[in-house]
Amino acid sequence: MAKEFTYRGKTLKELQEMDVKEFAKLLPSRQRRTLTRGFTDMQKKMITQIDRFKAGKRKKPIRTHCRDMVIVPSMVGLMIYVHNGKMFSPISIISDMIGHYLGEFSLTRQPVKHSAPGIGATKSSAAVAVK
Repeated sequence: MAKEFTYRGKTLKELQEMDVKEFAKLLPSRQRRTLTRGFTDMQKKMITQIDRFKAGKRKKPIRTHCRDMVIVPSMVGLMIYVHNGKMFSPISIISDMIGHYLGEFSLTRQPVKHSAPGIGATKSSAAVAVK
């Protein structure tokens, strides 16, 4: 039997019924401070897009540059495309992501992939003809 999700002793259904101010009391200090200060204009626009998407009035996927948005329970189950500086990476919001920032799940740096050494990297490569 699967274990039911809880966040600080509250189930997902209870979290979704809460007001944002009540939910903010359950968060760690940095996220709580972000929510109590109020949403920025960009975050407010994203919240309205989410509400329109859930109501069925919006067909396009939600794409955003707002990486500093705290994931609230109303976002659970959505697919949000977050910009990583080059492209929009898709993020499927699950219940374990509540309280984190969107930017944490859209990495901005790729791992280094080394190929063959360049010219002058070793003494033997100096003798290789330049293409």
